[in-house]
Amino acid sequence: MKTDSEKKVTMAHGAGGSQTNQLIHDIFKKYFDNPDLTGDDAAVLAMDKGRIAVSTDGFIVSPAEFPGGDIGKLSICGTVNDLACMGATPRYLTCAFVIEEGFSMDRLDRIVASMGRTAREAGVRIVAGDTKVAGRGQVDGVFITTTGIGFIPEGVETSGSKARPGDLIIVSGDVGRHGCTILLAREDFGIEAEVTSDCAPLNGAVADMLTVTKDLHVVRDATRGGVGTVLYEIADQSKVGIELTSENIPVQGPVQGVCSMLGLEPLYLACEGRLVIVAPPDQAEGLVNKLREGKYTRDAAIIGRVTEDMPGRVTMVTEIGSKTLLPPPGGELLPRIC
Repeated sequence: MKTDSEKKVTMAHGAGGSQTNQLIHDIFKKYFDNPDLTGDDAAVLAMDKGRIAVSTDGFIVSPAEFPGGDIGKLSICGTVNDLACMGATPRYLTCAFVIEEGFSMDRLDRIVASMGRTAREAGVRIVAGDTKVAGRGQVDGVFITTTGIGFIPEGVETSGSKARPGDLIIVSGDVGRHGCTILLAREDFGIEAEVTSDCAPLNGAVADMLTVTKDLHVVRDATRGGVGTVLYEIADQSKVGIELTSENIPVQGPVQGVCSMLGLEPLYLACEGRLVIVAPPDQAEGLVNKLREGKYTRDAAIIGRVTEDMPGRVTMVTEIGSKTLLPPPGGELLPRIC
């Protein structure tokens, strides 16, 4: 319950003076502390020889805390997973906060603590950052931007342009759960269902797959547009067709129920802990078996194949054996999550 004595973020916390230093020490340093964290203008880092991957992403989500995660956990997983999809081992992150004046210090503490836990789980160090405080109404609570750096092992090269006819399509688990969770958390439809976000760091899953084979053609993180949008992007980049088998696509019962009630397609609901993998057919079964051993990928499945037919399109074989076109993603996907 909120009280008048509850500590709030003030404009002074973003002014660069003593209260800024106190905020950094009492919240950010408390959860992010590691040997590479710097108070200087930039972190100086030791890197392995070879290629690196760099990614940056901004995170805006309402509500900022939701079943299965929060904006802090999301900000770590999002950038870690983007690096992992290039075959990289994530090593370092920086983060920037824009916080609304009046934001609860207790909520900020929970969000930053969540970031620290997730970073440690993913094996990455948060080494630098920035904090700004915006006036009331200029920001919806808190916005976070993270940038990550990772090392790419020799012999690993993934790209959305590398899908080839005959390749098989793998998803690392059930689809659409994050988008459904956010939709229900907003309470706009008065629907109650036991659904939690799939938000998770997946660099361990990619590392596990690389023990099976380095011949991963495509690895993509299905986020805002869901698995369907990712598949259309791959089909366009590689100039191939993609054929899915509907009965093989894992969807949790409550998610399917909500989608049926609202006329939504689970393949277009956001995921925050799901990979789409395109791999040679002789490697796919071994990859699925390895994924099923993982903490976040136990429901991995082969859901389709890459074809020469209908380049740039995604089709679906239904449960009765007919083939239909998966509608291309629209300009505005629901629920809008950022």
